[in-house]
Amino acid sequence: MKLKKELNFFDVFSIATGAMISSGIFILPGLAFARTGPSVFISYFLAGILALIGIFSIIELSTAMPKAGGDYYFINRSLGPFIGTISGFLSWFALSLKSAFAIFGISEIIYITTGFPTLTSSIIVCVFFVLLNIIGVKEAAKFQVSLVSGLLILMVLYIIFGFSKIDTSYYYPFTPKGINPIFATAGFIFISFGGLLKVASVSEEIKNPKKNIPLGMIFSVVTVTLIYTLILIVTVGVLPAKDFSGSLTPIADAARIITGTPGFIIISIAALLAFITTANAGIMSASRYPLALSRDNLLPNAISKVNKRFKTPVLSICITGLFILLALQLPLEMLVKAASVVILTSYVLTNLAVIILRESKLKNYRPSFKTPFYPWLQIFGIIIFSFFIIDLGLEAIEITTAFLLISISIYLFYGRKKSAGEYALLHLLKRITDKKLTDHILESEFRDIIIERDNIKHDKFDNLVKTATILDLEGPMEREHLFKIISKNISAAIEMKEEEVFTLLQKRQADCNTAISPFIAIPHIIIEGSGHFFLMLIRCKEGIKFTPEEDSVKAIFVFVGTKEDRAFHLKTLAAISTLVQPDDFEEKWLNAENTHYLRDMVLLSERMRFSIGKK
Repeated sequence: MKLKKELNFFDVFSIATGAMISSGIFILPGLAFARTGPSVFISYFLAGILALIGIFSIIELSTAMPKAGGDYYFINRSLGPFIGTISGFLSWFALSLKSAFAIFGISEIIYITTGFPTLTSSIIVCVFFVLLNIIGVKEAAKFQVSLVSGLLILMVLYIIFGFSKIDTSYYYPFTPKGINPIFATAGFIFISFGGLLKVASVSEEIKNPKKNIPLGMIFSVVTVTLIYTLILIVTVGVLPAKDFSGSLTPIADAARIITGTPGFIIISIAALLAFITTANAGIMSASRYPLALSRDNLLPNAISKVNKRFKTPVLSICITGLFILLALQLPLEMLVKAASVVILTSYVLTNLAVIILRESKLKNYRPSFKTPFYPWLQIFGIIIFSFFIIDLGLEAIEITTAFLLISISIYLFYGRKKSAGEYALLHLLKRITDKKLTDHILESEFRDIIIERDNIKHDKFDNLVKTATILDLEGPMEREHLFKIISKNISAAIEMKEEEVFTLLQKRQADCNTAISPFIAIPHIIIEGSGHFFLMLIRCKEGIKFTPEEDSVKAIFVFVGTKEDRAFHLKTLAAISTLVQPDDFEEKWLNAENTHYLRDMVLLSERMRFSIGKK
């Protein structure tokens, strides 16, 4: 069962924004200030620019393949199931751990205000979010939109009231440790923008993904970057350096200076909202990774089952919730740092995936958004994000390696035996070596994704095309030779002798020239009986001589129907007529690599569809 498409632009914006704004702005600034001084807001601005560069590739992949699992799905289809499995599990671990950290933050706030035990409240909060996401993605998204709206309002109020309290002397010395720490700190706080992958993982549930994914994600990154930068400009100008450096509550401390206790309370509420939005978006998106892995037979099929009532992957959500509960028992600060390594690794792999998919020249890889400055932006992203990974330190990499080994083990002992499929790297190798390494499996999958993404409603003619015989003939040849080939191929299907079919084709041509242009012919006949309707598509690049005037016909659409199907007979003629009208039809027809691509060309055409039922 398919996931329900219920997320709009504001939902996309809210999921991305809510997933980003949490510990990255409410906890990390003090640690970042200790590294770079008052210029810390430049580090956040640079990190936002780098996040925007990284997100371009994710947007391109998401609009080409809006499927559950996000970066896992992209990487699996470009680099293969082995790397895809590793990526899927690591992203699942990373988003789950980030959600666990947010739930821990909620529990700490509850403990400070009520004294309620953190472990008990963590379990209750986690179960609440699991149940919310089971009930439905639309309900979870509505909850997310309202929380993010409240969070952004409180943060804007902090900026407005804070500007009047700025002491410019706090900005000096601006770079006490030099210029280099500004760039290194941008990598350190990059986790503040790590929630962007969460939108990619729920892209299958987004309405009009061609429009809402690019707009929602870009608008979110730009908004969060500006808010982070402005908040830190205010905080640097309000909070003395000795209080700012190393503080785990710098924004709340500054708010107390700006408006006293009410300001502290407001920012504490904002922090609570931030942790809630991160936890909710985290469970929503993390649970789509086991779902996607299960669909590809890399995990048991039961995990991909979608509940008939709620239209959500209940088992996948529950497994994610259980993993988060277990993660709450672990040293979270270390694991969140490891999550940064994994998220950065995903950025590296998604940039690499774009390069491989584009260079493989897959015809049905058709993103509605294309990354500018290809491939230089991808190459720059791979280099800079790899540098950030190294800079985060050995301990984080060691923890990530442990998760890596778990992922490899699951693939080797389960997924490798169950999964089979094509990926873009094979197509790239085929292009380089000129050897047959692939069938048409990946192209067909991409074709079906485009049909779903663009909401192409197939009619009965499309259903005929899916099973039609398609021939790619060597030529040139005469019309009579073509008719003999057609008769041989369709006689068994319509239960007639080859000679009888040939005679009917000749008679139709004598009664009315079936070559409707120098490029296109539509031989069609009506036969006795009932229940027969047969379609054949033929290409002959060297041309077929139908008449002295139409002496090089290259596209032939053959169909045979019974008298009871006269209405569909006429509508099939109309369907073919609208199919061949575009100016680029002849070029596309001749340039299609093989019969598979000819079929895809027809199925993905923007021709008028007729209400003629389904076969």
